[in-house]
Amino acid sequence: MEKTYDIHVEKFDHLISPSQLKDRVPLSEAARRTVLSGRRAIADILEGKDARLLVIAGPCSIHDERSALEYANKIKSLNDKVGDTMLLVMRTYFEKPRTTVGWKGLINDPWLDGTCDIGAGLERTRRLLLEITEMGVPTATEMLDSIVPQYIAGLVCWAAIGARTTESQTHREMASGLSMPVGFKNCTDGGLSTALNAMIAAGSPQSFLGIDQNGVSAIVKTTGNPNAHIVLRGGRRPNYDSVSIMEAVDQLRGKHLSEAIIVDCSHANSFKKYENQARVWQDCINQRIDGNDAIVGLMLESNLREGNQKLTDDPTALEYGVSITDACISWETTEALIRSAHDQLQSTLRSGDATPEGNGRYKVASPA
Repeated sequence: MEKTYDIHVEKFDHLISPSQLKDRVPLSEAARRTVLSGRRAIADILEGKDARLLVIAGPCSIHDERSALEYANKIKSLNDKVGDTMLLVMRTYFEKPRTTVGWKGLINDPWLDGTCDIGAGLERTRRLLLEITEMGVPTATEMLDSIVPQYIAGLVCWAAIGARTTESQTHREMASGLSMPVGFKNCTDGGLSTALNAMIAAGSPQSFLGIDQNGVSAIVKTTGNPNAHIVLRGGRRPNYDSVSIMEAVDQLRGKHLSEAIIVDCSHANSFKKYENQARVWQDCINQRIDGNDAIVGLMLESNLREGNQKLTDDPTALEYGVSITDACISWETTEALIRSAHDQLQSTLRSGDATPEGNGRYKVASPA
C-alpha cells in the first residue's frame, strides 16, 4: 500500500531525552549559582533596579570549544574589573539561521563536516555551557529550534529571538515559557511592530505543542515571560541613534511594554561591517552619559581575533579564534571599548550628572 506520510523522510535518528542528557551532564552547584544570579541581575537591569549597563559580547557563533573557553576566561577577568558599571555576559551562540543553506551551528553540525550529528552537538553544547557558567560567566544565546531549550536552557541566562523568527508564533510561544529574560530583535526592514507584538505574545500565557523532559510530546502550558524586551539591530537604516531610540520608547510606551532597549552594535546597525561596531558602541555610550538610560544594554560580535574565515572541507585548517560566520572584532578591540566605556560611565556616576528617577531608570534625554 502506498504511504501518505514521511514520503520525503530518509530516516529518523532518535535522540536521548533531555532528562537523560541532564543526567549525563548534570548541573553543578557553581553553574546553578551563576545562572540564577545572572538572570536576576539581567532582570534587574531591564526593570530599572540596577543602573549598570548590560553588555553581551562574544563570537557570532561558537565552533571550537577551546577558543570559546579562552574567551570566557577573558570575559571573567574583565568582568571583575568593570563590574560596578557593567554586567558582562558572554554571547554563546550555537544555532545559526540560514537564508538558504550553510553551516547551521555547533548543535546541528558539531564536527563541521556535514554529518549533522545533533546528538553529539547537544552534548558538546551542554558541556561547554556548564564549563563557562562554572567559571562564573553568565551566558546568552539565540533560541532557534523549539526543542533545543529542554536540553540546554537551564544553563542560559539571556536568550534572543532573531529578526527572522520574531514573527513566528512558535518562537513567541516558546519564549513565553523560557526561564530567562528574552530579547526580540526588530525585523530586517527595521520595523518595530513585529517585535512589539512578539513581546505581548511572549508575556502572555500560551498553550502549544512541545516535548517534556522525557522527550514525550506534550501540550505545554506557560504563564508568560515577564522579562520580554526589544533588541534594536537596524534595518534599511541603522536604528541606534537618539531619534530612533526615542521613537522606539514612544512605541513601547504606547503599548505599555518594557521601555528597556538593548542595541545590537552589529548587523544592520554596523552595515554588516565589523569595524563599524565601535562607532555604534560609542554613540550609545555617549547617549547614556547624556542621561538617556532607555539603552540598558549593548551587544558586540567579538572573537579572539578579528574578521572571519570560510569553512572548507578541511576543518583542521581553520585559523584559531576566528569566526566562521559573521566577521567579529578582536578581543583587544573589545577590551578597549569596554574599558573606555567603564571609565566614562564611572566619571558620570561620580559627577552626579545623571539622577535616577523613582523607578531606578534615568530620564530619557530628548534628541538634540
